[in-house]
Amino acid sequence: MGLGSWKRRGRRTLVAAALTTTVIAGTAGWASSHEQHPLTGPPPGTSSWRADGTLGTRLPDPATASPAQVADFFRGLSAAAQHELAARHPSVVGNLDGAPIPLRYEANARTLRSERTRALADAHDTTLTPQARALASAHAERCADLLADGRRILAFDSRGRGQVAEVYGDLTTARHVSVIVPGSDIDLGTYDRAKDVYGTPAGMAKSLRAAAHGRTAVVAWVGYTTPVGLGPDAATGRLAEAGAPRLIRFVQGLIAAGTPHPAVFCHSYGSVVCGLAASRLPASDLVVLGSPGLRADSVADLHTRARVWAARDDSDWISKVPHVELLGLGHGADPADPSFGARRVPAEDAEGHTGYFAPGTDSLRAFTDIATGATS
Repeated sequence: MGLGSWKRRGRRTLVAAALTTTVIAGTAGWASSHEQHPLTGPPPGTSSWRADGTLGTRLPDPATASPAQVADFFRGLSAAAQHELAARHPSVVGNLDGAPIPLRYEANARTLRSERTRALADAHDTTLTPQARALASAHAERCADLLADGRRILAFDSRGRGQVAEVYGDLTTARHVSVIVPGSDIDLGTYDRAKDVYGTPAGMAKSLRAAAHGRTAVVAWVGYTTPVGLGPDAATGRLAEAGAPRLIRFVQGLIAAGTPHPAVFCHSYGSVVCGLAASRLPASDLVVLGSPGLRADSVADLHTRARVWAARDDSDWISKVPHVELLGLGHGADPADPSFGARRVPAEDAEGHTGYFAPGTDSLRAFTDIATGATS
């Protein structure tokens, strides 16, 4: 190794050490209160599902059956039997990757109605604290919003900060499908917030579908526990490691249910999830935007058959984050650097960290071409 290479490695090591010191020093006082506990394992209600023998056969275990096996199981059932299972076990069927897509909508609507009824009861329960009643009232309103006509809820889990997947368009007939994977501070209550619209997966999904004139169905996927703020969770891969298998299984479930291989758009910390999932993620395209790194040194290190794209505008603060990894902190090489080997997505018109899907930007036009298969 030449002297120049040693110097470059030395500079990277010093930067990484500075990053480590800064993060540890800056977060030591509040890390425990901000640390998120990832939601893992099978859907709620799995125990009752496993014990159900009413069909005279063992139901596929949500923890061990592959999405393809789940799809095969449901194909062997009559429509009446499918609806019966959705009625008895809505929280399982609604989150069971590989189950028929319309059946998941039906099951999640059942769960949302039940959740709303329970939350309204709590909101009027005078034995609860005012704070608990206010939270219950807000949750009832959230459930009511998701039950509005025309909304297609493909996954719903109120545990922890809550997770959800919403579909824009018709997955059962779409020739093209896209999945949006969000970054930090996104959960059941914020994924479709009115503030900073294009920083939310719902806002990104709606913008992409509109720009594509309906030529792609888009899923806003909030299926993992995201970091809150810029503390240790955002600087490490712990939550991404928990989220990657969930993303893999979700996309496998879409394909098992009959959709084409999707283009997966990964924003900010969501790109860390996508990088860790890449080798087993059955996507046509992997598009990262505002990425802190993919925990890989190059496209080759991702071991993916998907085409890999990267976007970063000059005003995005993520460009000032050191692209290094040391002692578990940092997420590695910059995927927007030409040396990484990703295809470039123009982003001169985008502004800041959340402007990539804003209407009229060159990045959104490029995303639309990728999503609709108009690129080569």
